[in-house]
Amino acid sequence: MRSRKWSKRPGADEQDAEGRGSEPPADDEPKQADSPPVKRAPSDRPAPAAAVPWGVRVAAEAGWRLLVIAATAWVLVQAVSAVRLLVLSLAAAILVAALLQPTVARLNRHGVPQWLATLLTALCGFVLIGLVGWFIVWQVMSNLESLSDRLQEGVEELKRWLLDSPFHITEAQIDNLTEKLSDGIRSMSDELTSAGIQGVTVILEFLTGVLLTVFSTLFLLYDGARIWKWSLKFAPAATRPALQGAGPPAWHTLTAYVHGTVIIALIDAVAIGVGIHILGVPLALPLAVVIFVAAFVPLVGALVSGALAVLVAFIAEGVFTALLAFLIVLGVQQLEGQILEPLILSRAVRVHPLGVILAVTAGGLLAGIGGAVVAVPLVAVANTIVSYLANRGDGRPHEPV
Repeated sequence: MRSRKWSKRPGADEQDAEGRGSEPPADDEPKQADSPPVKRAPSDRPAPAAAVPWGVRVAAEAGWRLLVIAATAWVLVQAVSAVRLLVLSLAAAILVAALLQPTVARLNRHGVPQWLATLLTALCGFVLIGLVGWFIVWQVMSNLESLSDRLQEGVEELKRWLLDSPFHITEAQIDNLTEKLSDGIRSMSDELTSAGIQGVTVILEFLTGVLLTVFSTLFLLYDGARIWKWSLKFAPAATRPALQGAGPPAWHTLTAYVHGTVIIALIDAVAIGVGIHILGVPLALPLAVVIFVAAFVPLVGALVSGALAVLVAFIAEGVFTALLAFLIVLGVQQLEGQILEPLILSRAVRVHPLGVILAVTAGGLLAGIGGAVVAVPLVAVANTIVSYLANRGDGRPHEPV
Protein backbone atom coordinates (compact mmCIF):
# COMPACT_ATOMS: atom_id res chain seq x y z
CA MET A 1 0.00 0.00 0.00
CA ARG A 2 1.14 3.41 -0.71
CA SER A 3 0.99 5.94 1.91
CA ARG A 4 -1.09 8.93 0.96
CA LYS A 5 0.47 12.24 1.74
CA TRP A 6 -1.71 15.13 2.71
CA SER A 7 -0.61 18.57 1.85
CA LYS A 8 -1.72 21.74 3.59
CA ARG A 9 -2.11 25.15 2.21
CA PRO A 10 0.43 27.67 3.29
CA GLY A 11 -0.71 29.40 6.49
CA ALA A 12 -3.35 26.82 7.14
CA ASP A 13 -2.22 26.32 10.75
CA GLU A 14 -2.49 30.02 11.54
CA GLN A 15 -5.83 30.32 9.83
CA ASP A 16 -7.04 27.22 11.60
CA ALA A 17 -5.92 28.57 14.99
CA GLU A 18 -7.17 32.11 14.55
CA GLY A 19 -10.28 31.65 12.48
CA ARG A 20 -11.64 28.34 13.64
CA GLY A 21 -14.41 30.05 15.51
CA SER A 22 -15.56 31.85 12.36
CA GLU A 23 -16.43 28.62 10.58
CA PRO A 24 -20.09 27.73 10.73
CA PRO A 25 -20.83 25.07 13.30
CA ALA A 26 -21.74 21.62 12.30
CA ASP A 27 -25.37 20.62 11.97
CA ASP A 28 -25.21 18.30 14.99
CA GLU A 29 -23.86 21.07 17.27
CA PRO A 30 -26.35 23.55 18.87
CA LYS A 31 -26.03 27.09 17.74
CA GLN A 32 -24.91 29.57 20.41
CA ALA A 33 -27.41 32.22 19.30
CA ASP A 34 -30.36 29.87 19.57
CA SER A 35 -29.41 28.41 22.99
CA PRO A 36 -31.47 29.63 26.00
CA PRO A 37 -29.73 31.86 28.63
CA VAL A 38 -27.98 30.03 31.40
CA LYS A 39 -29.69 30.58 34.79
CA ARG A 40 -27.59 30.78 37.95
CA ALA A 41 -28.46 28.64 40.84
CA PRO A 42 -29.95 30.47 43.83
CA SER A 43 -26.81 29.69 45.85
CA ASP A 44 -24.70 31.57 43.32
CA ARG A 45 -26.52 34.90 43.98
CA PRO A 46 -24.92 37.29 46.50
CA ALA A 47 -26.78 37.76 49.81
CA PRO A 48 -28.85 40.97 50.06
CA ALA A 49 -26.95 41.98 53.22
CA ALA A 50 -23.74 42.00 51.19
CA ALA A 51 -25.03 45.00 49.25
CA VAL A 52 -25.60 47.01 52.48
CA PRO A 53 -22.59 49.02 53.68
CA TRP A 54 -20.89 47.79 56.82
CA GLY A 55 -21.63 50.94 58.82
CA VAL A 56 -25.35 50.74 58.04
CA ARG A 57 -25.45 47.09 59.12
CA VAL A 58 -23.72 47.92 62.43
CA ALA A 59 -26.12 50.82 63.02
CA ALA A 60 -29.12 48.57 62.32
CA GLU A 61 -27.86 45.86 64.68
CA ALA A 62 -27.28 48.40 67.44
CA GLY A 63 -30.58 50.17 66.68
CA TRP A 64 -32.93 47.25 67.22
CA ARG A 65 -31.09 46.27 70.40
CA LEU A 66 -31.46 49.82 71.69
CA LEU A 67 -35.16 49.71 70.83
CA VAL A 68 -35.56 46.51 72.86
CA ILE A 69 -33.74 48.08 75.81
CA ALA A 70 -35.83 51.25 75.57
CA ALA A 71 -39.06 49.24 75.43
CA THR A 72 -37.99 47.20 78.46
CA ALA A 73 -37.11 50.37 80.37
CA TRP A 74 -40.45 51.95 79.45
CA VAL A 75 -42.39 48.91 80.66
CA LEU A 76 -40.36 48.90 83.88
CA VAL A 77 -41.04 52.60 84.49
CA GLN A 78 -44.76 52.11 83.89
CA ALA A 79 -44.83 49.18 86.29
CA VAL A 80 -42.98 51.16 88.97
CA SER A 81 -45.29 54.15 88.47
CA ALA A 82 -48.33 51.92 88.92
CA VAL A 83 -47.07 50.78 92.35
CA ARG A 84 -45.15 53.93 93.23
CA LEU A 85 -46.42 54.01 96.81
CA LEU A 86 -45.21 50.47 97.45
CA VAL A 87 -41.81 51.07 95.83
CA LEU A 88 -41.17 54.32 97.71
CA SER A 89 -42.25 52.78 101.01
CA LEU A 90 -39.91 49.83 100.51
CA ALA A 91 -37.05 52.15 99.50
CA ALA A 92 -37.61 54.32 102.58
CA ALA A 93 -37.68 51.18 104.75
CA ILE A 94 -34.35 50.03 103.29
CA LEU A 95 -32.78 53.43 104.02
CA VAL A 96 -34.09 53.45 107.60
CA ALA A 97 -32.93 49.86 108.08
CA ALA A 98 -29.47 50.79 106.81
CA LEU A 99 -29.41 53.57 109.41
CA LEU A 100 -30.59 51.41 112.34
CA GLN A 101 -29.07 48.01 111.52
CA PRO A 102 -25.65 48.74 113.10
CA THR A 103 -27.43 49.46 116.39
CA VAL A 104 -29.23 46.11 116.20
CA ALA A 105 -25.94 44.33 115.47
CA ARG A 106 -24.27 46.09 118.42
CA LEU A 107 -27.06 44.99 120.77
CA ASN A 108 -26.74 41.43 119.46
CA ARG A 109 -23.05 41.40 120.26
CA HIS A 110 -23.93 42.33 123.87
CA GLY A 111 -26.26 39.34 124.20
CA VAL A 112 -29.61 40.98 123.41
CA PRO A 113 -31.93 38.66 121.39
CA GLN A 114 -32.63 39.59 117.80
CA TRP A 115 -36.33 40.31 118.28
CA LEU A 116 -35.74 42.47 121.36
CA ALA A 117 -32.88 44.40 119.72
CA THR A 118 -35.05 45.04 116.67
CA LEU A 119 -37.99 46.20 118.77
CA LEU A 120 -35.92 48.53 120.97
CA THR A 121 -34.07 50.07 118.05
CA ALA A 122 -37.20 50.61 115.97
CA LEU A 123 -39.15 52.09 118.88
CA CYS A 124 -36.38 54.53 119.74
CA GLY A 125 -35.97 55.55 116.11
CA PHE A 126 -39.64 56.11 115.35
CA VAL A 127 -40.29 57.85 118.67
CA LEU A 128 -37.42 60.23 117.96
CA ILE A 129 -38.81 60.99 114.49
CA GLY A 130 -42.26 61.64 115.98
CA LEU A 131 -40.86 63.97 118.62
CA VAL A 132 -38.98 65.95 115.98
CA GLY A 133 -42.14 66.35 113.89
CA TRP A 134 -44.16 67.43 116.92
CA PHE A 135 -41.47 69.97 117.87
CA ILE A 136 -41.53 71.55 114.40
CA VAL A 137 -45.32 71.90 114.40
CA TRP A 138 -45.36 73.28 117.96
CA GLN A 139 -42.69 75.89 117.22
CA VAL A 140 -44.36 77.04 114.01
CA MET A 141 -47.81 77.33 115.58
CA SER A 142 -46.52 79.18 118.64
CA ASN A 143 -44.60 81.71 116.55
CA LEU A 144 -47.07 82.04 113.68
CA GLU A 145 -48.81 85.18 114.98
CA SER A 146 -45.60 87.09 115.70
CA LEU A 147 -44.16 85.97 112.37
CA SER A 148 -47.25 87.27 110.57
CA ASP A 149 -46.84 90.68 112.22
CA ARG A 150 -43.18 90.76 111.30
CA LEU A 151 -44.10 89.80 107.76
CA GLN A 152 -46.25 92.90 107.41
CA GLU A 153 -43.49 95.05 108.87
CA GLY A 154 -40.98 93.49 106.50
CA VAL A 155 -43.21 94.18 103.50
CA GLU A 156 -43.55 97.82 104.50
CA GLU A 157 -39.80 98.10 105.00
CA LEU A 158 -39.16 96.55 101.60
CA LYS A 159 -41.63 98.97 100.05
CA ARG A 160 -39.82 101.97 101.57
CA TRP A 161 -36.47 100.61 100.47
CA LEU A 162 -37.67 100.18 96.89
CA LEU A 163 -39.06 103.73 96.82
CA ASP A 164 -35.74 105.17 98.03
CA SER A 165 -33.60 102.90 95.85
CA PRO A 166 -31.89 104.09 92.64
CA PHE A 167 -34.12 101.82 90.53
CA HIS A 168 -36.75 104.58 90.09
CA ILE A 169 -39.65 102.36 91.19
CA THR A 170 -42.88 104.26 91.78
CA GLU A 171 -45.52 103.56 94.39
CA ALA A 172 -48.07 102.78 91.67
CA GLN A 173 -45.86 100.00 90.32
CA ILE A 174 -45.46 98.55 93.81
CA ASP A 175 -49.21 98.66 94.42
CA ASN A 176 -49.82 96.96 91.05
CA LEU A 177 -47.35 94.21 91.92
CA THR A 178 -48.92 93.75 95.36
CA GLU A 179 -52.38 93.47 93.81
CA LYS A 180 -51.18 90.81 91.36
CA LEU A 181 -49.59 88.83 94.19
CA SER A 182 -52.81 89.03 96.20
CA ASP A 183 -54.84 87.83 93.22
CA GLY A 184 -52.44 84.95 92.71
CA ILE A 185 -52.67 83.92 96.35
CA ARG A 186 -56.48 84.07 96.26
CA SER A 187 -56.59 81.95 93.10
CA MET A 188 -54.27 79.41 94.69
CA SER A 189 -56.48 79.33 97.78
CA ASP A 190 -59.53 78.67 95.59
CA GLU A 191 -57.73 75.85 93.81
CA LEU A 192 -56.63 74.32 97.09
CA THR A 193 -60.20 74.55 98.42
CA SER A 194 -61.63 72.87 95.33
CA ALA A 195 -58.99 70.15 95.57
CA GLY A 196 -59.93 69.17 99.11
CA ILE A 197 -60.87 65.61 98.12
CA GLN A 198 -57.49 65.16 96.46
CA GLY A 199 -55.86 66.46 99.63
CA VAL A 200 -57.66 63.81 101.68
CA THR A 201 -56.47 61.17 99.20
CA VAL A 202 -52.89 62.39 99.52
CA ILE A 203 -53.11 62.23 103.31
CA LEU A 204 -54.46 58.68 103.20
CA GLU A 205 -51.69 57.62 100.80
CA PHE A 206 -49.11 59.23 103.09
CA LEU A 207 -50.41 57.38 106.14
CA THR A 208 -50.49 54.12 104.18
CA GLY A 209 -46.92 54.69 103.07
CA VAL A 210 -45.84 55.38 106.66
CA LEU A 211 -47.40 52.13 107.88
CA LEU A 212 -45.80 50.16 105.05
CA THR A 213 -42.44 51.74 105.85
CA VAL A 214 -42.72 50.90 109.56
CA PHE A 215 -43.63 47.24 109.01
CA SER A 216 -41.05 46.79 106.24
CA THR A 217 -38.35 48.31 108.45
CA LEU A 218 -39.19 45.92 111.30
CA PHE A 219 -38.97 42.88 109.04
CA LEU A 220 -35.74 44.07 107.40
CA LEU A 221 -34.09 44.65 110.78
CA TYR A 222 -35.25 41.33 112.17
CA ASP A 223 -34.81 39.04 109.17
CA GLY A 224 -32.88 40.99 106.54
CA ALA A 225 -30.30 38.27 105.79
CA ARG A 226 -32.94 35.62 105.17
CA ILE A 227 -34.98 38.01 102.99
CA TRP A 228 -31.87 38.65 100.87
CA LYS A 229 -31.23 34.91 100.39
CA TRP A 230 -34.88 34.37 99.49
CA SER A 231 -34.80 37.17 96.89
CA LEU A 232 -31.80 35.53 95.19
CA LYS A 233 -34.05 32.61 94.19
CA PHE A 234 -35.65 34.84 91.55
CA ALA A 235 -32.29 35.31 89.79
CA PRO A 236 -30.95 32.78 87.25
CA ALA A 237 -28.91 30.02 88.86
CA ALA A 238 -25.76 30.97 86.97
CA THR A 239 -25.82 34.53 88.34
CA ARG A 240 -26.62 33.76 91.99
CA PRO A 241 -23.00 33.40 93.21
CA ALA A 242 -22.05 36.75 91.66
CA LEU A 243 -25.10 38.52 93.08
CA GLN A 244 -24.59 36.95 96.49
CA GLY A 245 -21.02 38.19 96.51
CA ALA A 246 -22.11 41.69 95.45
CA GLY A 247 -24.64 41.90 98.29
CA PRO A 248 -22.28 42.73 101.22
CA PRO A 249 -20.35 45.49 99.36
CA ALA A 250 -23.63 47.02 98.20
CA TRP A 251 -25.06 46.99 101.74
CA HIS A 252 -21.83 48.50 103.08
CA THR A 253 -22.09 51.27 100.50
CA LEU A 254 -25.71 51.97 101.44
CA THR A 255 -25.03 52.10 105.18
CA ALA A 256 -21.99 54.31 104.62
CA TYR A 257 -24.05 56.68 102.49
CA VAL A 258 -26.92 56.91 104.98
CA HIS A 259 -24.66 57.40 108.01
CA GLY A 260 -22.51 59.93 106.19
CA THR A 261 -25.56 61.86 105.01
CA VAL A 262 -26.96 61.94 108.55
CA ILE A 263 -23.68 63.30 109.94
CA ILE A 264 -23.42 65.96 107.23
CA ALA A 265 -27.06 66.96 107.65
CA LEU A 266 -26.56 67.27 111.42
CA ILE A 267 -23.50 69.50 110.96
CA ASP A 268 -25.36 71.69 108.47
CA ALA A 269 -28.38 72.02 110.72
CA VAL A 270 -26.34 72.88 113.83
CA ALA A 271 -24.10 75.38 112.02
CA ILE A 272 -26.90 77.23 110.23
CA GLY A 273 -29.24 77.03 113.23
CA VAL A 274 -26.68 78.51 115.60
CA GLY A 275 -25.77 81.19 113.06
CA ILE A 276 -29.32 82.44 112.47
CA HIS A 277 -30.05 82.18 116.22
CA ILE A 278 -27.14 84.53 116.92
CA LEU A 279 -28.60 86.93 114.32
CA GLY A 280 -31.87 86.92 116.26
CA VAL A 281 -33.95 85.18 113.58
CA PRO A 282 -37.11 83.58 115.02
CA LEU A 283 -37.89 79.89 114.50
CA ALA A 284 -34.19 79.07 114.49
CA LEU A 285 -34.69 75.56 115.92
CA PRO A 286 -37.50 74.56 113.53
CA LEU A 287 -35.49 75.91 110.62
CA ALA A 288 -32.50 73.83 111.75
CA VAL A 289 -34.71 70.72 111.80
CA VAL A 290 -36.02 71.54 108.31
CA ILE A 291 -32.43 71.96 107.09
CA PHE A 292 -31.53 68.57 108.59
CA VAL A 293 -34.43 66.80 106.85
CA ALA A 294 -33.93 68.61 103.54
CA ALA A 295 -30.26 67.57 103.45
CA PHE A 296 -31.38 64.07 102.45
CA VAL A 297 -32.45 65.49 99.07
CA PRO A 298 -29.11 66.14 97.33
CA LEU A 299 -28.51 69.60 95.84
CA VAL A 300 -32.15 70.69 95.86
CA GLY A 301 -32.74 70.19 99.59
CA ALA A 302 -29.85 72.37 100.70
CA LEU A 303 -30.84 75.11 98.24
CA VAL A 304 -34.51 75.19 99.30
CA SER A 305 -33.87 75.00 103.04
CA GLY A 306 -31.18 77.70 102.83
CA ALA A 307 -33.50 79.96 100.84
CA LEU A 308 -36.22 79.41 103.47
CA ALA A 309 -33.86 80.46 106.27
CA VAL A 310 -32.86 83.61 104.36
CA LEU A 311 -36.51 84.43 103.65
CA VAL A 312 -37.48 84.14 107.32
CA ALA A 313 -34.51 86.30 108.27
CA PHE A 314 -35.59 88.93 105.74
CA ILE A 315 -39.19 88.92 106.95
CA ALA A 316 -38.28 89.08 110.63
CA GLU A 317 -35.16 91.24 110.75
CA GLY A 318 -34.77 93.04 107.43
CA VAL A 319 -32.41 93.13 104.47
CA PHE A 320 -29.10 93.35 106.36
CA THR A 321 -29.88 90.35 108.57
CA ALA A 322 -31.05 88.39 105.53
CA LEU A 323 -27.75 89.15 103.80
CA LEU A 324 -25.81 87.86 106.82
CA ALA A 325 -27.97 84.74 106.90
CA PHE A 326 -27.29 84.20 103.21
CA LEU A 327 -23.54 84.40 103.85
CA ILE A 328 -23.84 81.86 106.67
CA VAL A 329 -25.82 79.44 104.50
CA LEU A 330 -23.41 79.88 101.59
CA GLY A 331 -20.37 79.28 103.82
CA VAL A 332 -21.85 76.12 105.36
CA GLN A 333 -22.75 74.72 101.94
CA GLN A 334 -19.23 75.38 100.67
CA LEU A 335 -17.85 73.63 103.75
CA GLU A 336 -20.12 70.68 103.04
CA GLY A 337 -19.21 70.38 99.37
CA GLN A 338 -15.46 70.93 99.66
CA ILE A 339 -14.59 69.23 102.97
CA LEU A 340 -17.39 67.26 104.62
CA GLU A 341 -18.57 65.14 101.70
CA PRO A 342 -15.09 64.01 100.53
CA LEU A 343 -14.00 63.39 104.12
CA ILE A 344 -17.07 61.62 105.51
CA LEU A 345 -18.61 59.84 102.54
CA SER A 346 -15.19 58.76 101.19
CA ARG A 347 -14.57 56.94 97.90
CA ALA A 348 -16.94 54.12 98.80
CA VAL A 349 -20.01 56.15 97.87
CA ARG A 350 -18.54 58.85 95.66
CA VAL A 351 -20.72 59.61 92.65
CA HIS A 352 -19.79 62.13 89.98
CA PRO A 353 -21.71 65.44 90.31
CA LEU A 354 -23.19 64.97 86.84
CA GLY A 355 -24.49 61.57 87.92
CA VAL A 356 -26.00 63.13 91.05
CA ILE A 357 -27.77 65.83 89.02
CA LEU A 358 -29.14 63.36 86.48
CA ALA A 359 -30.20 60.90 89.17
CA VAL A 360 -31.99 63.54 91.26
CA THR A 361 -33.72 64.96 88.19
CA ALA A 362 -34.87 61.53 86.96
CA GLY A 363 -36.03 60.51 90.42
CA GLY A 364 -37.94 63.76 90.88
CA LEU A 365 -39.64 63.43 87.49
CA LEU A 366 -40.65 59.83 88.11
CA ALA A 367 -41.66 59.90 91.78
CA GLY A 368 -41.45 63.45 93.13
CA ILE A 369 -39.54 64.23 96.31
CA GLY A 370 -39.39 60.58 97.33
CA GLY A 371 -37.77 59.63 94.05
CA ALA A 372 -35.21 62.41 94.43
CA VAL A 373 -34.31 61.13 97.91
CA VAL A 374 -33.71 57.50 96.87
CA ALA A 375 -32.08 58.29 93.51
CA VAL A 376 -28.53 58.98 94.72
CA PRO A 377 -28.22 55.97 97.09
CA LEU A 378 -29.62 53.80 94.29
CA VAL A 379 -26.94 55.07 91.90
CA ALA A 380 -24.24 54.56 94.56
CA VAL A 381 -25.34 50.96 95.18
CA ALA A 382 -25.55 50.26 91.43
CA ASN A 383 -22.04 51.68 91.03
CA THR A 384 -20.75 49.31 93.70
CA ILE A 385 -22.47 46.27 92.19
CA VAL A 386 -21.21 46.99 88.67
CA SER A 387 -17.67 47.54 89.95
CA TYR A 388 -17.76 44.30 91.92
CA LEU A 389 -19.02 42.29 88.96
CA ALA A 390 -16.46 43.88 86.64
CA ASN A 391 -13.55 43.08 89.01
CA ARG A 392 -14.86 39.68 90.06
CA GLY A 393 -12.38 36.90 89.51
CA ASP A 394 -9.43 39.03 88.40
CA GLY A 395 -7.73 39.16 91.79
CA ARG A 396 -8.05 42.92 92.18
CA PRO A 397 -9.61 44.48 95.28
CA HIS A 398 -13.05 46.01 95.04
CA GLU A 399 -12.96 49.73 94.32
CA PRO A 400 -15.93 51.69 92.93
CA VAL A 401 -15.25 53.59 89.74
